[in-house]
Amino acid sequence: MKFSLIISTYQRPEALLNLLMSVQLQYKYPDQILIIDGSLDTFTEDALKSKKFPNLKYYKVEEQERGLTKQRNYGIQKVAETSDIVCFLDDDIVLTPEYFQNLISTYSQYPEALGVGGYILEERQWKSKSLDPIQFDEFEMDGYIRKLGSRNVLRKNLGLLSDQPPGYMPDYSNGLSIGFFPPSGKTYPVEFFMGGVSSFRKELFKKISFSTYFEGYGLYEDMDFCLRASKIGNLYVNTSARLYHYHDTAGRPSQFKYGKMVIRNGWYVWRVKFPHPKLRARLKWHGIALLLTVVRMGNIFTTSKRRDALSESLGRMVGWWSLFLAKPLKMYQREDSSE
Repeated sequence: MKFSLIISTYQRPEALLNLLMSVQLQYKYPDQILIIDGSLDTFTEDALKSKKFPNLKYYKVEEQERGLTKQRNYGIQKVAETSDIVCFLDDDIVLTPEYFQNLISTYSQYPEALGVGGYILEERQWKSKSLDPIQFDEFEMDGYIRKLGSRNVLRKNLGLLSDQPPGYMPDYSNGLSIGFFPPSGKTYPVEFFMGGVSSFRKELFKKISFSTYFEGYGLYEDMDFCLRASKIGNLYVNTSARLYHYHDTAGRPSQFKYGKMVIRNGWYVWRVKFPHPKLRARLKWHGIALLLTVVRMGNIFTTSKRRDALSESLGRMVGWWSLFLAKPLKMYQREDSSE
């Protein structure tokens, strides 16, 4: 199978070079690499000129095409006719050498797969299951155990933790992330995965594209796309396709704007999956949104980054109140009706 790699980047020349150096070390190298740069300066372009990467093409986009989802849609138009698979990576990723080899082989192992996500190696420690009973603050899957974070323990105490496997959204949203899959090396069915470590069959883009509702940074744009894709075909996560995500702070929105996006974009993707949730699900969604806002406000007193915690908390509060004044409904209805 031939595959293209699209990297949408913004103001991160050093991180991008680190990613491309790890791409060079791949056992299976991309047949095409497309760099879609929305930067406001020329540092990324200059950095790429200092290195030579086979099969790489660079595109600098203007204002009307700047933003994560717009840049990805732009890149899709440049994908080679001969490519079967389109891969996406965030620009602050570093790959293990076998990443593409294991990721692309999943399409042969699961011929019906429409999309396959990679597996981010985290600092979260997993341990093998023992004969001791699972503790309340632990999560177990496939013979592996990890600690639940304090937020999830609180949600579990209140009956607000997801009752679905990782990668699936319950009717009140806020499902377990892909990080809840153990490092087993297995491949798991899902209905969403991280967009910055994703891949899809090229044919999918004849039916759907990345939503332009998500502007700029595009928080949860990956979940929106995956949820719509999962209505068309099967999605998987291959935990042997491993990489590191370093969360570069360059090019990220303000904490206030981020907090507001957590709420409004979170509401949006929830309604993509469940356009008409029941009252119980609605109450749970709002309960979780308010609970996590209160927890974030508590960080004002428990962390050294007090200003960030305050700013994000205020953004979450504004985002929540704004839902009662102006839901992102018109754009949602347009996207939903286009399927």
